[in-house]
Amino acid sequence: MENLRSFNDLDELTKKYAKENLNETDTNRVICLEDLKQWLKDEVPWINARNEDRYLLPFLRGCKFNLEKTKVKMINYYCMKRDRPEWFANRNPLLSNLQELIKLGVFVPLKKYHENKMVVIIRTTAHDPKRHKWDEVFKVGKMILDIACLESEYAQIYGIIALFDMTGMSFSHYRTMTPSIIKNAVFAWQNYHVRPKQLEFINSPTYINIALNIFKSFMTEKMKNRVKVHFGGVSKALNIVSQDILPVEYGGEGDTFEELGNYWFEKLVEYRLWFEEDKVYKADNTM
Repeated sequence: MENLRSFNDLDELTKKYAKENLNETDTNRVICLEDLKQWLKDEVPWINARNEDRYLLPFLRGCKFNLEKTKVKMINYYCMKRDRPEWFANRNPLLSNLQELIKLGVFVPLKKYHENKMVVIIRTTAHDPKRHKWDEVFKVGKMILDIACLESEYAQIYGIIALFDMTGMSFSHYRTMTPSIIKNAVFAWQNYHVRPKQLEFINSPTYINIALNIFKSFMTEKMKNRVKVHFGGVSKALNIVSQDILPVEYGGEGDTFEELGNYWFEKLVEYRLWFEEDKVYKADNTM
């Protein structure tokens, strides 16, 4: 795959935002990318990382071009890929269990953005816990997030708004969400190569704070401050993002969840060889 465009090819508003908020300039980008490539080669050879610009730059943007923070995040990310085979191995979208979850729309980035941020809806209870494990749901989410952010510099620069739809949260869903799974999920949010700018929980049950307290126990203070809880139905999403981009099921004017699920399934199938190739990029077992 080709490298990303020159910084000067981005629109002026985005260039200005990236410079003021992420410390990104053409000069800084060249210096930091070269530093990372040399670091990967000389200091952390036990990490088999993708070293093309298009894969390194999202980490730099997520850390506002702070090299030390970027290196920590990259180590955490590639160790996670090694340590979580239940998420990062066998990522074939044609596997029946994954195909079902993708089309079901458990994790759907919307096609239009809100204030240049990518909006992702996570339907926490769309799956049947008797049929699908949380690890399968997380695997599908990571697959879609990988491709959505690989194709979108806006998501890398402006970040993501995550809407967690808590509709139908039952005890059978809740009891399978163990502290260890929650810890791993939060670790992934904090060490993935895109920034969650808002974590919005909609149609929340009255006992949501019990579950959220467990999530927050693993979060940084910055991430805790990005969590907001909304009661009173999925229509509350209209108070968070524009109506024209939301699915019709939320009172919006965008695609249905069925259409979004099919769209992302077809998109992942296009990338199925990329997923097969991507499995080798992880930390080795020496560290």
